[in-house]
Amino acid sequence: MSPLSIVVVGAGGVGGYFGARLALAGAAVRFVARGAHLAAIRRDGLRVRSMTEGERVVKIDAVETLCGGAPADAVLFCVKSYDTESAAAALSPAIGPDTAVVSLQNGVDNEEKIDAVLGRSHAVGGAAYVFAGIEAPGVIAHRFGGRIVFGELDGRTTPRCERLRDALGAASVPVEISSDIRRVLWEKYLFICAQAGLTALTRCPVGVVRSIPETWRMFRTILEEVAALGRASGVALPANVVETLVKQGEALPPALMASLGNDLMQGRRLELEALHGHAVRLGERLGIATPAVSAVYAALKPHVDGRPHASHA
Repeated sequence: MSPLSIVVVGAGGVGGYFGARLALAGAAVRFVARGAHLAAIRRDGLRVRSMTEGERVVKIDAVETLCGGAPADAVLFCVKSYDTESAAAALSPAIGPDTAVVSLQNGVDNEEKIDAVLGRSHAVGGAAYVFAGIEAPGVIAHRFGGRIVFGELDGRTTPRCERLRDALGAASVPVEISSDIRRVLWEKYLFICAQAGLTALTRCPVGVVRSIPETWRMFRTILEEVAALGRASGVALPANVVETLVKQGEALPPALMASLGNDLMQGRRLELEALHGHAVRLGERLGIATPAVSAVYAALKPHVDGRPHASHA
């Protein structure tokens, strides 16, 4: 049997780390990248510097566009949430009748956006539990983690998901197919809204957030508010989900900053609308108060498109 054909869209921390693992295990991987990152990958290969796994370099087929390529068996869709529609449209040449487009993005509504562009049944929900980012063009820095949970939106276990699970397993990636992927997405969404929101809002790593009673109390409050939204939306969140996620927050390395916080401090565009903005709008629609989430959203909104300019004053 020929190796699984996989396109990785978004060659940052998530896509770069998992794409490199798959390529090293023999999968036929194509990266979609751009700019200096693309040039470095083409020239030197993709270098992954891991604090837990050492350093490896893999030669990968990297392209700027997918025009002229054959359809892929699966796509790891790893772009920032604000690029979802444009990146999905650029995927069209790689989409066959049964291509699975696995969203490994932040937020809980990317799958609907992907299917709206590519047609129903392509999007597959997914959650990546990994801390990694671009250290320099062509270089991915991996701190820890590396697990993927994914599944069809209707809960079925399909051959295309089984093939991708097997390819990830062959690459020594801890992987699971979930029959309730929406619950998985919402559990991660709760955690990101709290952890990313507070590390960005305070400009402090999670260890500082934990050490201040007021900010740590706000962490829990955000979890509670977003959990209420999920349950009102019909998501079967566990009764103890807030306690479970607080414990996960307690176990994070104290120096950890979420990508939202790093993007804020680097003056880059923020994934704020897919995270706190979505929760605020959902709360308004459902008639559920979200004062803590709304405060984070309002405070970060001036930075949503990058560092504010004086002309905005």
